[in-house]
This record gives sequence, structure tokens and C-alpha cells, in this order.
Amino acid sequence: MRKSYKIEVDCAVCALKMEEAAKKVEGIEDAAVSFMTQKIRVEFADGADTAAVMALVSQACKKVEPDCRIFYQ
Repeated sequence: MRKSYKIEVDCAVCALKMEEAAKKVEGIEDAAVSFMTQKIRVEFADGADTAAVMALVSQACKKVEPDCRIFYQ
């Protein structure tokens, strides 16, 4: 399942690093962060709890950019 969420990210380099961090989260098949559109697109693994996985994605992204915000709720 693919979903897209609004994200606040300050620069393109941070967006790339956040994308790489999101891809490492268990339950994520693929992820893409766009600095230009301020969106994160994620593809969840089959049977994944999307809310729980997005909470982990948010934590991973905050390690890269502490003031980022993903609007997934």
C-alpha cells in the first residue's frame, strides 16, 4: 500500500537523508521525500500497521532533522 503525507523539511540534503532513514524502517518497502513538494511517499510492507510504522519513520527522520514534522495522524 502506498500513501503520501505532508512533511516539513528545511533543505534538499536533509530530505535525502530523511528518505534514506525512512527506507531502513521495518515495515517500509520504499520511501521518497520531496523537498520541493514537502511530501513523503511511503510504500508499506504487506500487513504493516501504517500508524505504528509511520511513528517509527517520524522518529528516524527526527534523528536526521530534529525539527522536522510528518503529518500522518
